[in-house]
Amino acid sequence: MDLSYILNHLGEEREQYFNAVAPPIIQTSNFYFKDVERLRNAFPNERDTHVYTRGNNPTVEILRKKIAALAGAEDALVFSSGVAAISAAVISNVHAGDHVVCVKKPYGWTDKLLNKFLSRYGVTNTMIDGTKIENFVAAIQSNTKVIFLESPNSFTFDLQDIKAVVKLAKEKNIVTIIDNSYCTSLGQRCIEMGVDIEVHSATKYFGGHSDVVAGYLMASKRMVAKIFASELLNIGAVISPNDAWLLIRSLRTLPLRLERIQATTTTVVKFMEQHPQVERVIFPFSDSFPQLPLAKQQMQWCGGLFTVLIEAKNVEQVETFCNSLKRFLMAVSWGGHESLIMPACSFMNRNDLDLADYPYNMIRFYIGLEDARVLIEDIEQAFQKMV
Repeated sequence: MDLSYILNHLGEEREQYFNAVAPPIIQTSNFYFKDVERLRNAFPNERDTHVYTRGNNPTVEILRKKIAALAGAEDALVFSSGVAAISAAVISNVHAGDHVVCVKKPYGWTDKLLNKFLSRYGVTNTMIDGTKIENFVAAIQSNTKVIFLESPNSFTFDLQDIKAVVKLAKEKNIVTIIDNSYCTSLGQRCIEMGVDIEVHSATKYFGGHSDVVAGYLMASKRMVAKIFASELLNIGAVISPNDAWLLIRSLRTLPLRLERIQATTTTVVKFMEQHPQVERVIFPFSDSFPQLPLAKQQMQWCGGLFTVLIEAKNVEQVETFCNSLKRFLMAVSWGGHESLIMPACSFMNRNDLDLADYPYNMIRFYIGLEDARVLIEDIEQAFQKMV
C-alpha cells in the first residue's frame, strides 16, 4: 500500500477540474444529459456514473476510492453516519427468519438495530462473549446469516480472534461484518484477514476535527454493488459533497494524527497505571490487558481510548473528579483533536447503581492532540480535589 499516494493523489484527476491542487466540492443535487440515450444508459450504472447525488457524486467518489484503497478493499461506500453504514451492512444480508450472532455490548446503536429494529421483522440474534471462539461455534444456528464483530469495542476493549471467526464463518457460508472504528483501517487490516464487510464511524479518527458525522463501508465490488443498489439508494443516508470534502482534507493528516495520539496516550496510560488513586487501567496494549498477545497479533495501532477505574468511595467522588478536569471535555464520541472523558456513571441511575452494566467508578478517556504534560497535570489536580 502506497499510503502517501492514496492520501494525496489517488482519485484526484486534477486535469478535470482546472488543475486545482485541492479537489472541488461538486455541490449539486443532479447532473444533466445531452440526449435520451445517454440518460437511458446511465440509469443501470448509477454507481459508476453521475445521475443524482443521492447515489454518486464526484467529490464523494474521490473519497470512496481513497478509503477503499486504505482498507485494501475493492470498493467502498460513504454514509451520513456510522450507524447508517452499520445498518446497511446488516440489513443487506438478512431477511425475515434469519439469525445474527453479535458480540455483547457493541456500539449502542448496533445493539438497538438488532434488538429493537430488526427484531420487529423476524430477524433474531444471539449476543455472545466474543473473546472465545467456542462461543461463536455454540451460537451459530442453521439460519445464521451474519456474524457481527466489534474488535475492540469502545469501552472495555474486548477483542475477538478475527482470523478464527472468519475461518468459521466461511465454513458455514456466513457473512462477517466488523466495526473497525477503534483501530481504523491503518491500525487493523480486517479485509486482509478475510472479513467480508468493514464498517467505520468516520466521525472519529477519519474526520479527526469533530466537525463531520459520517460512516464508511468497505467490501468487495459485488457486495458494494448490492448494498448501493438497495440499502444506500432506498434509505438515502448519503453524505453531502461538502462533508466528503472535509473528510478528504482530514485524510491528509491521518497518519500524523494517529502517531501523535498514540505517543501521548502511551505516556498518559503509564502515568495512570502507577497512580495510587487508580484501581485499574484497561488498554489493549497494556501489559496487564488479558488479551495482549491477540492485540499485538492483529492490531498495528491502539488508538487514544482507554478506560480507568478510579479509587472512589462513592459516585459523588467520581463526579468530583470528572467535574474538576479542565483540559478534558466531557462529551460523547472521540477521535478528534480534543481530549475527552465519558464517565460510566453519567448513564446510570444513581439510586440503582447495582443494576448498571458497568462499575460507577469507570471512566473512559480519549487522548487528543494536546501535550501529555498538560493532560497529566490536569488529571493530578482533579485527583487532589477528591480527597
